[in-house]
Amino acid sequence: MNKIEVLPPSSFDDSIRRRVYNAVFRTGGLYRYAMGANPSIHIVVNRGRVSLEGVVSNQMDSQLAYMAANGVPGVFSVTNNLRVGKES
Repeated sequence: MNKIEVLPPSSFDDSIRRRVYNAVFRTGGLYRYAMGANPSIHIVVNRGRVSLEGVVSNQMDSQLAYMAANGVPGVFSVTNNLRVGKES
């Protein structure tokens, strides 16, 4: 079952989302996950708490994305829900 939650607009969260996006996709070779119309790493921000969702090729990429997101000023916490494997 899909759980879709509509988050209220927040300029604070939008700012964090942009900074996390830049930090993650400028790290190592992670830029390849931002390519295309539907990136395989999704960044969800709710009240300064970041969730990384999606699929990456290996555990190292998952860890790199987590560390990059966690290093962004203003981020209270990061939950890494990235799965390793092929996107279905």
